[in-house]
Amino acid sequence: MPTRVPELDPVPGPAASEPAIPARPTSPPAIPAAVPPAALPAPPIEPMFTHAPGLNWAGPGDHWSRAWALDTLGQNTPQTQALPPATDLRAAAEQPPTARDIELIRASLAVVEPVADRATAHFYALIFVHHPEVRALFPAAMDVQRDRLFRSLLMAARSADDPAGLTEYLTRLGQGHRKYGTLTGHYGPVGECLVAALERYCGSRWDAATELAWRRVYGLVAKIMINAAEAAAKSSPPWWQAEVVSHRRRTSDIAVVTVRPDQLYPYRAGQYATVETPWWPRVWRHFSFATAPRPDGLLTFHVKAVQAGWVSNALVHRAAPGDVLRLGPAAGGMVLDHGSGADLVCLGGGTGIAPISALVEEVAECGSAGRSVDVFYGARRREELYEWEALRGLTRRHPWLSVRPVVSEERAVRGETLTGDLPEVAAACGPWDGREAYLSGPAAMVRRATRALLGAGVAHSRIHHDLVGDLAAG
Repeated sequence: MPTRVPELDPVPGPAASEPAIPARPTSPPAIPAAVPPAALPAPPIEPMFTHAPGLNWAGPGDHWSRAWALDTLGQNTPQTQALPPATDLRAAAEQPPTARDIELIRASLAVVEPVADRATAHFYALIFVHHPEVRALFPAAMDVQRDRLFRSLLMAARSADDPAGLTEYLTRLGQGHRKYGTLTGHYGPVGECLVAALERYCGSRWDAATELAWRRVYGLVAKIMINAAEAAAKSSPPWWQAEVVSHRRRTSDIAVVTVRPDQLYPYRAGQYATVETPWWPRVWRHFSFATAPRPDGLLTFHVKAVQAGWVSNALVHRAAPGDVLRLGPAAGGMVLDHGSGADLVCLGGGTGIAPISALVEEVAECGSAGRSVDVFYGARRREELYEWEALRGLTRRHPWLSVRPVVSEERAVRGETLTGDLPEVAAACGPWDGREAYLSGPAAMVRRATRALLGAGVAHSRIHHDLVGDLAAG
């Protein structure tokens, strides 16, 4: 039976009071009168670290004040005195860059270049966030493509004081960008994002005069590229479709690929084209033509599969007859001047022998006109000289042609093969005074060969190559 707990008497204390309930309001609450802004004290805005040279901050003397030409310190500075009124800024930006603009461009580049990777990432982030419609123009993976456009813009800005060279470079760039789907309307947003990225990473070195200089230079860049693209559109398509008609493996990682374009494809021996495969859309890589233009219109490329190379591995290990590639327009200045008649010395390392073979073929077709051609064909090992037999056959038919194979990692070889590094071996076989030199291969080899041939008597103006660097890799 449960035990009954006795009730306890309450502890004596003060009586609990009932909570007060306010009456229901009969009118809306009054709204306080607005306080005039002038009556509010302005909180001081100070930089956290006044000694930091690259700090962006808002306050007296900062770059925002200078941009609006405010006399915040009670006196005008040379920079603010040189600025045009705000109503004239747009017109001022359309003027050609001045010598002072070039100085400001180079000073700001010196600040940005050490952090170019971050500036590039910020540049593309601005483009894709504010203009998502242009994202489709770029490949899915941006690891290689990401800094190409930014680097091109910086290179153009750096060359703004060389009108002829700048126009030549930007003309090729504008024509080549057609294959990406670039339109005239894209240049404005790209320019705004470029200026914003530069402003962020220039820090305190950025002011209104520097911004005006960049806007002037970019306006010049955009105008040249747009004009070049519009001129090219009158005579050629932005890209060509090309069907693979032959695919021959010459070594475990080298293939000779021959394609048939869907329409006439103009080019010169020694030039190169950008190639896109169907397996990696919007990823383009450079490959040199291995033959001179032929009546059948076929184009041949020598492709080596490089480590992590998306396009090259696809072309070597996956492409087959019937596959359709896309080609950009021919580019490059490593072409022959048939009017000079000078003797030639040519160096081809690895698949760099492709454009050299094309140049030899063009000399044979046009006639040597008494000139001699010395070719040095380099590889690491003898079995990698995949084009040696074809070149040796040419020497039997053309007495003006000499081809010497060079291997760098074998010291005991027989026959005609030379040993050593290609640039040094070729230079040692000189002197080459009065010769025109043509170089093709890995970028490091081309640079070393340039130095070696200068020492062997070749004039700098007579050394021809197209160093596309990492643009060709992959």
